[in-house]
Amino acid sequence: MTKLKVQAFAVSIDGYGAGPRQSLEHPLGVGGESLHEWFFPTRTFKEMLGGGEGGSSGVDDDFARRSFDNMGAWILGRNMFGPVRGPWPDDEWKGWWGSNPPYHVPVFVLTHHPRASITMEGGTVFHFVTGGIHEALERAREAAQGRDVRVGGGVATVRQYLQAGLLDEIHLAISPTLLGSGEALLAGIDLLQLGFRVTEHVASPHASHVVLTKLV
Repeated sequence: MTKLKVQAFAVSIDGYGAGPRQSLEHPLGVGGESLHEWFFPTRTFKEMLGGGEGGSSGVDDDFARRSFDNMGAWILGRNMFGPVRGPWPDDEWKGWWGSNPPYHVPVFVLTHHPRASITMEGGTVFHFVTGGIHEALERAREAAQGRDVRVGGGVATVRQYLQAGLLDEIHLAISPTLLGSGEALLAGIDLLQLGFRVTEHVASPHASHVVLTKLV
């Protein structure tokens, strides 16, 4: 059965999943890269960059690798696709990741502005959804063909799926960093009331990994 998951989502100690003022120079917001210092050294990340060699193993790499297991489709908010705001000025921007993005499955990007789908190398196809989170999920489930669907972010998109009661599992990587401001992931959301329980928690020198599963 297809599940809707948030995987390897990094948050700061003070609860922010992205820094403020996202831009081309700061795709994760100012200070946001510090959230992912647990991930950058891993073997999984090195392989994503096409290196294929080096990188660390252990707890962080185990969670990083698990985050791609059985994924048949992704859902992204528009800010996770790029810094462009408003109507698309042209078709030049094709994501942050170059010609071969790390997804390798269909990706559904939430937007208010229509755009034709983009086929990239490695099996990634970006589809642009103007009908909201439910339409994106319906299309992603169909594309996943029985595998899971991953909500990749950003924070606002994860919050929408949480508040709609649609998420089945959340893996948070709590990084030992403070952002002070930015996009708060869980502010005002009652995870207990939504049915989530902590089902796994493991610490590494670089992050505390917490898995929340919807059980009720």
